[in-house]
Amino acid sequence: MPAHPLKPSPEPTAVQIVCLDLEGVLVPEIWIAFSERTGIPELRRTTRDEPDYDKLMRGRLEILRRHGLGLADIQKVIAGMRPEPGAKDFLDALRQRYQVVILSDTFYEFAMPLMAQLGMPTLFCHRLEADAQGFVAAYHLRMQEQKRAGVEAFRALRFKVIAAGDSYNDTAMLGAADAGILFRPPQNVVAEFPQFPAVHEYPALRAAIDTAAARIGG
Repeated sequence: MPAHPLKPSPEPTAVQIVCLDLEGVLVPEIWIAFSERTGIPELRRTTRDEPDYDKLMRGRLEILRRHGLGLADIQKVIAGMRPEPGAKDFLDALRQRYQVVILSDTFYEFAMPLMAQLGMPTLFCHRLEADAQGFVAAYHLRMQEQKRAGVEAFRALRFKVIAAGDSYNDTAMLGAADAGILFRPPQNVVAEFPQFPAVHEYPALRAAIDTAAARIGG
């Protein structure tokens, strides 16, 4: 008998993926920590304050060069950082039920020591370019709106997606997901995006994820 190609079920059972932001959700904001260590208040500005990521990063690189600070100076501060209290336990428990992917606008050159402390979950982020003197010469995005595009790609693969983040640069990801949740957001983000529930502690985030999972099915 001739072989028949396998056809997908018209209503497949979807595996649920949870997409999380990194900084502000699982680990402290790296630029804020670096600002505190160096005493440069301008570096405290993050995506919670500035929705234009290119403007934010270009400003950061100019400040670093003006103060004579290179990539190694930032990495030295990161080496002493730890995940948020309770983050690893939350993530470990979450990964027992869901597939978990970290979608972040940080950089691999920053994040890997912190990811090791979190058990090396999957991370999609960007890359930095340093010049011969060790200054950060440029940053290279994986693609524009990679968080949103990541969620859309998972959904195109017939996954159900729940997303959680804290800042302006997470809202497109939350909107693209089957369910979006704000975690420890600043009030300006809550006010501008009231369609997303906002929670502030890990037990509440887990409860919101489970509630969303039951609602969207899969």
